[in-house]
Amino acid sequence: MKKRKRITVLKSTIKILLLVLLIQLSNSTKGQEAGLIIDQIIGKVDNYIVLQSDLEKAHAAYLASGNPVASNSKCQLFAQLISGKLMVAKAEIDSVVVTDIEVDNNLDRRMQLILSQYGGSESQLEEYYGKSIDQIKGDIRDEIKEQLVVSRMQETIIADIKVTPAEVRRFYNRIPKDSLPFFSTEVEVGQIVKIPEVGGTQKEALKIELRKIRDKILAGEDFEALAKEYSQGPSARYGGNLGFTQRGMMASEFEAAALQLRPGEISSPFETQFGIHIVQLLERRGNEYNSRHILLIPKPSEDDIDRAKEFVDSLRTLIVADSITFQKAAKDNSDDKYTAGNGGFFEDRNGGSFISSEDLDPVIFFTIDTIAVGSITKPIIYRMDDGKEAVRVLFYKSKVKPHEANLAQDWQKIQTAALNEKKSKMLNDWFNKAREDVFISIGKDYEYCNILQ
Repeated sequence: MKKRKRITVLKSTIKILLLVLLIQLSNSTKGQEAGLIIDQIIGKVDNYIVLQSDLEKAHAAYLASGNPVASNSKCQLFAQLISGKLMVAKAEIDSVVVTDIEVDNNLDRRMQLILSQYGGSESQLEEYYGKSIDQIKGDIRDEIKEQLVVSRMQETIIADIKVTPAEVRRFYNRIPKDSLPFFSTEVEVGQIVKIPEVGGTQKEALKIELRKIRDKILAGEDFEALAKEYSQGPSARYGGNLGFTQRGMMASEFEAAALQLRPGEISSPFETQFGIHIVQLLERRGNEYNSRHILLIPKPSEDDIDRAKEFVDSLRTLIVADSITFQKAAKDNSDDKYTAGNGGFFEDRNGGSFISSEDLDPVIFFTIDTIAVGSITKPIIYRMDDGKEAVRVLFYKSKVKPHEANLAQDWQKIQTAALNEKKSKMLNDWFNKAREDVFISIGKDYEYCNILQ
């Protein structure tokens, strides 16, 4: 337990990087002015330092992620920060490199995420933080590079770690019988989804409507006001503004339409997988472009939905008759990209096909609760996450009743736990060995964390 306490895998830190970056930006403009962040060196690894403000930001992000308050949480986070600095220092010694191109690409993706919190508007972000976009990027670039180096070092250290079946059994047998986890009801559920193909009549009607809106803009009406009134995309509330976007980030049809325009021009209506658009190019800057659009989403007619139902029902008939397996039918025909590759089955966070009933979509749970295990529902109309209407059948393959963890039913979960323990031990061993190659000092205020003992 002491080794595990010294240093833990940094996945949790990486997962909350976006929160850290947002908090960092906020603190850099507001917190320091108010004197809320006290900067002093609390740890040092060779030439790399950990500041008090680094720990406070990490702790704020930890709490913002919904983690419980614990007496040792700051020590654990401090240990992760020291480990990260050690990995950066060792990467320098061992010539583990992250290229500037990798950093810039990751920075661009992070900026898109940050901008999404402000409706994609660079001007709103700049106004909020009182800095230019380039200054904001400069504030977070070094931190992103460090995170990438840490991730690369972790991958290098644990790249070849695997667990054998014998190791999984030994791991399980070491767990005290009164400490075995208890799993609630778990089910295997799959789906085959068909998105109705909208007829040309509905699409043409929307194109006519968008041409009328375009004419209003050309006649002098405000683009943003019309976008807020008519657009059905998530950017409508921001007047259709999408902000600066890297080439390759948007649908190819959208990008082609936008980039053939001169700044200020508005396209004719065109179609993407999301619906029918008109787009206005605002500005081009190197490999980025700033645009805004109005989106209308065509709705399938009753005939379109009936054709989708008939298609899915024909697959159901073949599956029930054992003419085709559910997995093959889903892989070849389902329009849901997240489950089609798994043969139609939902997966848990570890890639297993058994889902806790508590984690399953309530709509799906209550649907399968009305049918027998091994059954396939009749076609059901439902609304996808993106708001589109679709038709699906659900396959209730199997059910596992509440039980204590055991190898027969929970092999994959136990295997994952055994692998994570082995990786953690490898990282701990690496830390204990690598710290001999560098100078590490811990500030007096945090000696009680016993990171180096």
